[in-house]
Amino acid sequence: MAEEKKEPWLNWLALTTVILAVCATLSTFKGGGYSTRSVLSQTQASDQWAFYQSKSIKGYLYDIQKDKLELEAKVAGDSLSPAAKAEYKKVIDEYAGKIEKYEKEKAEIMAEAKKFEEIKTDAQYHGKFFGVAVIYLQIAILLSSIAALMKRKPLWLLGLLPGAVGVVYFVAGLL
Repeated sequence: MAEEKKEPWLNWLALTTVILAVCATLSTFKGGGYSTRSVLSQTQASDQWAFYQSKSIKGYLYDIQKDKLELEAKVAGDSLSPAAKAEYKKVIDEYAGKIEKYEKEKAEIMAEAKKFEEIKTDAQYHGKFFGVAVIYLQIAILLSSIAALMKRKPLWLLGLLPGAVGVVYFVAGLL
């Protein structure tokens, strides 16, 4: 039985298919990493917003109590002894200090939550590129495989188009 003569373009087909497969694998890997980062960042942002909400509630409770004491002191007016007035003022000032502390903590928590949201948004942005890259690269690999089986050079050349698009998306995801 005589050996079939191997056409030179088949070597290029094999090489491009391997390159496309490597890019597809890396796109899948990187896309999965960005997906994980997105989910984790969303969870961390949600945790921070829950923490923010708890600080808001605590601050609000102190604010209500402070308003109540101020109203009581105002209604009682001159009937309060100087010691009682001083005690009201002391407690009101303590509550005002706690309210201020909670407002400061809320600002810090909000900044942290927004940082996690930015990380999530960035991860989603990059992840989309890798997802699209995988689609185009898989189409190109499929067409290259069919071209190799059928030994049809035009089919391989046609497969290079989605392969090039996939590589562009892969590089864009890296940037």
